[in-house]
Amino acid sequence: MSKTDMVNVKMVITEEKILANIEKVQKMINANSKKQIVELEEDSYFKDLIESIKTYLIEYPEKENFPKDVYDAAYKLVEYATSQFEESTKLIEDLIRQREKNIASSVVLKETLELVESKDPDWKKKVQDISKDFPAEIIDTLGSMGRAKSNKTPTYLEDLKIVNTKIANLESNLHIEIDMERIEDRSKALSYIGIEIADALKEIPAPEEVNIEDEIIEEQQNFEDASVTNDQYIKDTRIDVKPTLWERIKNMKLIRSIRYVMKIKVVLELPPALPEGKPEGQHN
Repeated sequence: MSKTDMVNVKMVITEEKILANIEKVQKMINANSKKQIVELEEDSYFKDLIESIKTYLIEYPEKENFPKDVYDAAYKLVEYATSQFEESTKLIEDLIRQREKNIASSVVLKETLELVESKDPDWKKKVQDISKDFPAEIIDTLGSMGRAKSNKTPTYLEDLKIVNTKIANLESNLHIEIDMERIEDRSKALSYIGIEIADALKEIPAPEEVNIEDEIIEEQQNFEDASVTNDQYIKDTRIDVKPTLWERIKNMKLIRSIRYVMKIKVVLELPPALPEGKPEGQHN
């Protein structure tokens, strides 16, 4: 076997390996996969896969003749990772809003509880006002406490415990914090893929694709109107996706640098007492 043949065989094997590695990464970040990437910093296998793909893209000797199947697979991987990252960002934003709402609700409930415990003349109205914002169990429990003749009975103390537990849960947002940590970990891995591989992929000329429609048009020169129509159709439907993806990668870099996407810890400063019926929360 000649030296040239040996080099070609080596490149074919490497190409197959890289395609296999891309497929492995694709499976690891599949949104429907039961096994999610836990922590990027501790997942050396995942980072090794990304590094092997990135190195192949960077070190490939003749980028003008870069294997189309590898380019397409890498491009699709970046596109999928970017789309998933954008979805994760939306989920994070939803969780932030939910957390703010929960903390504001905890203040309202605490305020209502104080009115109930003190037998304030307006306690019934206050409970009625918040009835649409809290579970029926909490509303009924507050009503039972307000009607109680003594605050020392086992029933009253149990009711007080139920309401205080609800307040504590709204304040802590434990389930939301857990979800945010999980999504943030996934976002790190997705942005790592999108940025690392995309930066290397941008240096490779996009392989030309065989355009079946164009071949048909060329063979039917006598149908000029049809050709114009087909040309316009191709132009309209083949929007330059790649620059759009690169712009999305830039956005990914920007979002990744924002603290609330990766390590968000929003601190809400709520006043000790809020105007009745107008709970508000402010965050840094």
